[in-house]
Amino acid sequence: MYLYIKRILDFLLALIGGVLLSPMFMVLILAIKLDSSGPVLFTQKRVGKNKKYFNILKFRTMRIDTPQDRPTHLLENPEKYITKIGYILRKTSLDELPQIWNILIGDMSIIGPRPALWNQYDLIEERDKYGANNIRPGLTGWAQINGRDELLIPNKAKLDGVYIKKISFLFDCKCFFGTFLSVVKHKGVIEGGTGKLKLIETEMAATKEITMTKE
Repeated sequence: MYLYIKRILDFLLALIGGVLLSPMFMVLILAIKLDSSGPVLFTQKRVGKNKKYFNILKFRTMRIDTPQDRPTHLLENPEKYITKIGYILRKTSLDELPQIWNILIGDMSIIGPRPALWNQYDLIEERDKYGANNIRPGLTGWAQINGRDELLIPNKAKLDGVYIKKISFLFDCKCFFGTFLSVVKHKGVIEGGTGKLKLIETEMAATKEITMTKE
């Protein structure tokens, strides 16, 4: 029953949010056009509910010569492709705002697992284990406030599975307000690699252990 209520809430909140944020949209559109050549919006093929594809909308944060259909963390030296305003948009997650339209038309929900790229087969397969591909993907979710880019694929899928088990109005509220804290702290935003920070921490811990053993 909650999933039906959730869809109604998604539509109403997205509609209200679109109206209230329209002045910010105009400012961001102007900033993007002044910063670099190319379209304001960027579309990308993503995996939606029941693994049906849809085109996600984002404000363009990268140059138009950036390789397509490839996650940022798989690009060699991704920083060279990111525009000046794009860096700010990605750090603050403002590049995701056009997905209000995806929510309005029913491709996405406000809260849910972040939609995988169509060719992120490892993530899609892991999510199948937890039924996380069976609901609408979200603008933000449990995994996004618990690591985001820091997470390795299996850990991200497990957190998406936790969301599936706990899905409720109160849990959605927890994810919603937790997102604001994550954005303010820039928590989990790492250009250049999913799980990169976790790997670095693991290597540092291993080095420390070896040093202590020698001593």
